[in-house]
Amino acid sequence: MTDNSSLQHRYVSGQYFFEYLVVVSLKKTKDGSSYEPQITYQFPKRDMMGRSQKEEEEKTLKAITLFCFPEGISWAPLTEYRSETFSFVLTEIDGSRRNGYCRRLLPGGKGARPPEAYCIISSLACFGLFSKIFDEVEKRRQKSMAMIYPFMQKLREAPFPAPGNTVEIKSFIPESGTEIISLTRPLDSWLEHVDFAALFRCLTDEEVLLVFAATVLERRIVFIAEELSTLSQVIHAVAALLYPFTWQHTFISIVPEILIDVVMAPTPYLLGVQKRLLDQVTDQSDLLVVDLSEDKQKTFIVSNGDESSILPPKLQSEILQALSNRKETSTMEELNRVVSEAFLHFFVKTVGHYTSYVKYSRAAERGVFENRSFYKAIESKTTRHFVKKFMQTQMFDLFIQDLEQHQSRPQQGEDCEHITQLRGDDPGPGSSAGTCQHQPKNRFSFTAQKS
Repeated sequence: MTDNSSLQHRYVSGQYFFEYLVVVSLKKTKDGSSYEPQITYQFPKRDMMGRSQKEEEEKTLKAITLFCFPEGISWAPLTEYRSETFSFVLTEIDGSRRNGYCRRLLPGGKGARPPEAYCIISSLACFGLFSKIFDEVEKRRQKSMAMIYPFMQKLREAPFPAPGNTVEIKSFIPESGTEIISLTRPLDSWLEHVDFAALFRCLTDEEVLLVFAATVLERRIVFIAEELSTLSQVIHAVAALLYPFTWQHTFISIVPEILIDVVMAPTPYLLGVQKRLLDQVTDQSDLLVVDLSEDKQKTFIVSNGDESSILPPKLQSEILQALSNRKETSTMEELNRVVSEAFLHFFVKTVGHYTSYVKYSRAAERGVFENRSFYKAIESKTTRHFVKKFMQTQMFDLFIQDLEQHQSRPQQGEDCEHITQLRGDDPGPGSSAGTCQHQPKNRFSFTAQKS
């Protein structure tokens, strides 16, 4: 018999793997002139819903079809099609986000036929885990659509594993017998949706640094590529470089053609756009357009021109030095750790002293961040120049607001979940490795300690 406390450590209480799975097929329009995406399978079916719930679900399902086939109606039957897996984010009115995982492939059959897409909607961000689930779905789809149901039912009933743990799903396949599918979450759960390898396949270390510089100041950035998988992997990787801060603005990893006008928005955004729509992007000014294509002539098609001067030069060199420690043979987990630590050190060096400038009193209901004192405490002129701009971003403002909400100063280690421990690199004079002070709302706080 398994100990209950042990189970609590192995599984995340109350979490389902997914909300639902849908199959999106391309069907001919009534006049037969083109194709349009339609949902042909949904699990589980949602009955007994109220009117408002039904309307909300219809909007969600419509959005799913657009993101599974963002190219619109420009499809023709195919005899060959290389399957690809990508993800997107659905943002609700209240700001909450759900993740869409999609795999497009050519269904079984003879002759030319349009591709179809499987899409899983989940509140969980775990790209690698859902890619493996798609492998199993695809295997069953090749035999019969009816075989998808029992596997997804078993998955829906299974508890979601805690970081570093595994859940096993038993599934029967005719002619193969009962199979046991093991689904394991990485220990560093905040990186489980990220594949930094894709980012560094498309960009050099120096180019990544320029993109990071523009992102950290919350600018308008568009990524261009042919493959949907490249767009979604790279844009999620760029957002992950901001950890422990969070991108607060428009985030669309794959922009459907029908929504391309979003590039004209004056507010900050991270957008992924297919290359055939490039002409509708480059007529904009005051933005960074990054070409991720293998055959690109230049990486930055449009830029502001000041990206190389945003970050302090000394810290730029330190990031590049840290990135050079990665190996070509590294596993995804090893690569993710090296890259994330390089950028986390940057934030420790620039703003890691922030906890010393949140003042609490017994009478006050919340802390007060002393902006001016925090800024003046930075000795380096170039670092101070960067931090002055960074303090004006929404990501920094909300991070500090979270900290101020607490009625007393958080104690060392209080409420901290698992974090990535910084390795023993020399953090430079006046500071040491980042340590967890508090974790408000799934956000890891850090600090630089005086040595």
